[in-house]
Amino acid sequence: MPSRPQYAMMSPKDRNMLLFVCFTSAVAFFDFLIYLYMADSISSAFFPVDIDSRVNRLRGLGLFAIGYLARPIGGIVLGRYGDIKGRKPVLLLSILITAFSMLAMAFLPSYLQWGLAAPILFILLRMIQGMAFGVYVPLAWTFISEHLPRQYLTLGCSYVTASFFVGVLFSNTFFVWLNSAMTPEQLIDYGWRVPFVVGAVLSFLPLIVWRFIRESPFFIFMQQSKPNTQLNKPLSLLFKHCKHAIFIGLILAFIIASITTVIALLLPSLVELSFSVDSDLFGFSHSLGIIFMIFGCIFYGFLSNYKNFGKILVIGSLLLIAQMFAFYYHLRAGGDYILIMYALLGFFAGIVGMVPAIFVVLFPINVRLTGIALSYNTMYAIVGGVLPFALAYLTVFISFSPALYIAFIGLMGVMIGLYFYHLPEFREVDEIV
Repeated sequence: MPSRPQYAMMSPKDRNMLLFVCFTSAVAFFDFLIYLYMADSISSAFFPVDIDSRVNRLRGLGLFAIGYLARPIGGIVLGRYGDIKGRKPVLLLSILITAFSMLAMAFLPSYLQWGLAAPILFILLRMIQGMAFGVYVPLAWTFISEHLPRQYLTLGCSYVTASFFVGVLFSNTFFVWLNSAMTPEQLIDYGWRVPFVVGAVLSFLPLIVWRFIRESPFFIFMQQSKPNTQLNKPLSLLFKHCKHAIFIGLILAFIIASITTVIALLLPSLVELSFSVDSDLFGFSHSLGIIFMIFGCIFYGFLSNYKNFGKILVIGSLLLIAQMFAFYYHLRAGGDYILIMYALLGFFAGIVGMVPAIFVVLFPINVRLTGIALSYNTMYAIVGGVLPFALAYLTVFISFSPALYIAFIGLMGVMIGLYFYHLPEFREVDEIV
């Protein structure tokens, strides 16, 4: 057993660890989303200016998608390292890679200064950052779940997931300020560098308290329990003993990636393609929805545990489907109560807050980080790389396309929830293969 009781109360050190991981998680999401909010300006700074603004926009979104495509590589390579050498070393590595890549991009010469070398270097740095982010998200869930007593497993993971949306909310606020403080010409000239500098500084800040960060007690227990010859083969062990867990993990990752991408990131742009809305009001509604999504993550994390995962996932998925259609029918009717409808949609989308705890119990300790990183990032690369373009195209023809897609995802959530409901028992958190 790990060096501490699984059912102990949360100590002050545990709370500090949770705050540390939540802060770094919010910063990591802000760093990753810069490309989404600054797509036009970054594209204009690093590529030849095209007459068609849509081409510039697609280039910028392409840079955002590249980060998704790089995530599986980093997740598998660095995840394997974390299962062999420890959670703490790979956490430090991911923070440093992110911080230095952000700093390098902030001071990278533009296309006008360096020509073709500028976009090549920018894309390379973007891929490096995407690789670091690919291991960070699974690592954050793994790290906190292996520090907290078991009764705080879902709640701790839900706090970490909620902190990702704090990063989204901070991004909304920051880029509204940046776009109002600078002209489009200033943003293209030098303003696009500001968020990268801010992101780099925020990424370095957690290192101030690094000496207080402890290695996972579960990882220490694992090293003391198994010979290194077995522990040094996480990929082999993963595919030998956890094929079923990988399959379930891919489905869960598809659910969480789809809900997050559509509701937290793409919905404002998709709605504007089909409905006439007040941009300022809708922007505020989106931020309000993110706030309630944060509350929803914590609510579902508090409500669920490894004994009732299935039941809560079924109920939460059905509520999300109903609210998504109610949201779109309300828009068609005029959208007079958009603030309330967006808040409810965000809250019900908080069902994603309970999913990471299921990831954790799916995989044994010695392949946990590799398994979560593989399933989560593989599916996120597909969803993040394809969904923005596919939904934008379909929404032009069918305004309810986002609602229909979330309904499909919700039905998947119902089916996987029924599967967990009839599952006799989950894997023990401290199990090793």
